[in-house]
Amino acid sequence: MKLQSATLETPIGQVRLVVKDEKLVLLDFADNAARIHKLLEKRFANYTLEPAALSQFSSAVSAYFAGELSLIHKLPVDSGGTMFQRAVWNALKEIPVGQTWSYLELARHVGNPAAVRAVGMTNGLNPISLALPCHRVIGANGSLTGYAGGLERKKWLLEHEAKFAGSSLFRSAQENRA
Repeated sequence: MKLQSATLETPIGQVRLVVKDEKLVLLDFADNAARIHKLLEKRFANYTLEPAALSQFSSAVSAYFAGELSLIHKLPVDSGGTMFQRAVWNALKEIPVGQTWSYLELARHVGNPAAVRAVGMTNGLNPISLALPCHRVIGANGSLTGYAGGLERKKWLLEHEAKFAGSSLFRSAQENRA
């Protein structure tokens, strides 16, 4: 399987973009090479990465880091995964920019509040970070928990989004509904 690939410098490290059939199938920090390989191998078995410009995708990621936060969420994506995983990953796009949800809120949103652990595990397997914003999911007590890119990056991303979305850091959807 031939996949198109590009890397892009960002303020918090280089990211790798992987595209198949004009859809983003992977977006992750390039220093997570073992994770990237594991995700791609599980989904595509034998694959090769072919260098490509991927300008539509690179432009949207660059715009995100420049403060234009919405373009990245409009990219065509193909996350693969099971029905449950796709439901969780698609629900991530519904977390408003500048806000966070707990794992329980995310589990409720996909209609299965008892599946908090499964939601957490699925969140950790998200192959398309940033575009499917798994960094917006935090612990029930408001703490930053689990992020494949590292908690420092998660904090940076949430602060970046809060700055450009005009909201306070780590505000949850639950607090906004109150």
